Amino acid sequence: MEQMETRIAVIGIIVEDKSQVDQVNALLHQYGAFIIGRMGLPYEKKQVNIISIVLDAPADVISALSGKLGRLPGVSSKALYTKAGEGGQG
Repeated sequence: MEQMETRIAVIGIIVEDKSQVDQVNALLHQYGAFIIGRMGLPYEKKQVNIISIVLDAPADVISALSGKLGRLPGVSSKALYTKAGEGGQG
């Protein structure tokens, strides 16, 4: 079976509505097989949580996760990808 090409990506997430934390964590758990690492920083001064997720996944999976996160109320997300062909094979 052919391996699907994957890319390395970082998804930056800012959670302004803390009631959405459970939904964010549920999505991250759902995509956990693709997650290499995670760093979360609560920033009490501005009442936000900042999360960085590093993934090795097909581009459509990365895009889907970032989109689902960004559609949650009070949550912003943005993905930064490696250039095509530089992320290795799955």
